[in-house]
Amino acid sequence: MNSLYTRILVIICFSLPVQLSSAINWSTPNAQETDTGTYVSPFAEANETCFKCHGHEKYEYSNDLLGTKVRALMCSERIIKREEFYISNHKSFACIDCHSAEYDTFPHPGELRMELKYNCLDCHGGDDMYSSFNFEKIDADYRKSTHFKLEEEGFTCWKCHDPHTYRINIRNSKNLKETILYDNAICLNCHSDFSRFQLLSDRDEINLMETHNWLPDQTAHFRSVRCIECHTQLNDSLLVSHLVLPKDKAVKLCNECHSKNSMLMVSLYKYQSMEQRRDGFLNGIILNESYVIGANRNAYLGIASIVIFGMVTLAILVHIFFRIRRKYNK
Repeated sequence: MNSLYTRILVIICFSLPVQLSSAINWSTPNAQETDTGTYVSPFAEANETCFKCHGHEKYEYSNDLLGTKVRALMCSERIIKREEFYISNHKSFACIDCHSAEYDTFPHPGELRMELKYNCLDCHGGDDMYSSFNFEKIDADYRKSTHFKLEEEGFTCWKCHDPHTYRINIRNSKNLKETILYDNAICLNCHSDFSRFQLLSDRDEINLMETHNWLPDQTAHFRSVRCIECHTQLNDSLLVSHLVLPKDKAVKLCNECHSKNSMLMVSLYKYQSMEQRRDGFLNGIILNESYVIGANRNAYLGIASIVIFGMVTLAILVHIFFRIRRKYNK
């Protein structure tokens, strides 16, 4: 993690002292039980065959030819932390549900490195169980995205949504700012880590602080909205838009968010507003979680304030009228 990544995360985390691993109540889409950090997978024992090496920075094995024990460092890209896997969306899976059963053999056969990886639609496409999540529409959105042009270089769903650790949180987190922190970290994983960025692009390193220097009060914005709020095209049929736009089409007008019809109501606050829509208060969750000038208003309170203002103004005018009249009567 480079210094820029650290600086931006510090900004995002400023005044947000949360412990993500313990504070968030994550769950899988179809989980019936209350999710906790103590979830026990039915495949936990079988998965340990993989985790005993891939769950650690170091691993050990016996070289039968030489009759020695070898200790080696695990490649960072191959380290999967148990605690993160067992709170992810795929926590109920066995490793060999997605990977070849031949991985049970150690040393692993070399040809397995060429194994084709599943994509999201291989499992979620055309399945009525997941129809409410509109995976086909998400895929169509993504194919119009600026990221799709990188697909030949290896950009896939997994670049943002690591199948071993990714967890849906906009529907499950009780604290919206934890969702913002988690989702922004996905973007920063590449856009603020130049070594990762170079895997997909030959462009020079981009200083995100400088490219966003037009934004007033960066600290407040980085911890209150997600990157995708300004960098994706709104989509009424999807909970989260996946059509990432070129930088020249990013939102830069203040009134796009800071207005009565704030675009945040159909992006960041979309799920919460749908869940908490009652008595005309479409933004109850916002009043508790954050503040957006222009969005935090209620029509009834607006009318009431106008009436009160009018009555006060009328009372002042009446008072002035009688003061003037009394003066002339003298």
